[in-house]
Amino acid sequence: MSQADSLSRSKHMTDQGSRERRGSWLSHMREDVAAMRRRDPSATSDANVVLFSTGLHAIWAYRRQHWLWEHGAKGLAQFLSRRSRRRYGIEIHPAATIGRRFSIDHGMGIVIGGTAIIGDDCMLYQGVTLGMTGHHGGKRHPTLGNNVMVGANATILGDIHLGDNVKVGAGAVVVKDVPANVTVAGVPATIVKEHRCWEAARLTLVKPEDLDNENVRWSCAL
Repeated sequence: MSQADSLSRSKHMTDQGSRERRGSWLSHMREDVAAMRRRDPSATSDANVVLFSTGLHAIWAYRRQHWLWEHGAKGLAQFLSRRSRRRYGIEIHPAATIGRRFSIDHGMGIVIGGTAIIGDDCMLYQGVTLGMTGHHGGKRHPTLGNNVMVGANATILGDIHLGDNVKVGAGAVVVKDVPANVTVAGVPATIVKEHRCWEAARLTLVKPEDLDNENVRWSCAL
């Protein structure tokens, strides 16, 4: 293969990679808009979300800054992160790891630390803190599973794990691991509700063998 052919092939592969990245970014942006539209009853259209959702603007700013952080431009990422904090009132460290279809409602006062990990389909309300307890070095911020909802002014501290489908009540302070499929509230946070249908069988008249019935499972989910 000649040098010219090699350069042409390399340019073609680079262009193809750029198109794929742009397609991926656009796909993720569409998902973010759809998630915000689904979760915000005041949103009247996709255009309304794109133009006026401060939480969505902060998320997109974070995603750009995270890309810069991951590609070595850490100083620029931190500089832009500080500008975003002043502009939106939301502080997300560019090193944090956040999954797809993430939503922020209202958003003022949210703080997400640098080693925090947030799964897919999560939602945070205003005033939420994903912070540390004073431990320095290594993993020091919380990990949230998929489909986690954190209510207004809740605080989650330290290297702890919240399982999938967890709901955290407004104003709660969470300092210990939380199993999946529960609601926690209070200071310190304790479990106040379980969403697992097989647990409901112990507390109700539903027999365990009836849980194979689809109608029973739907009833437990209500």
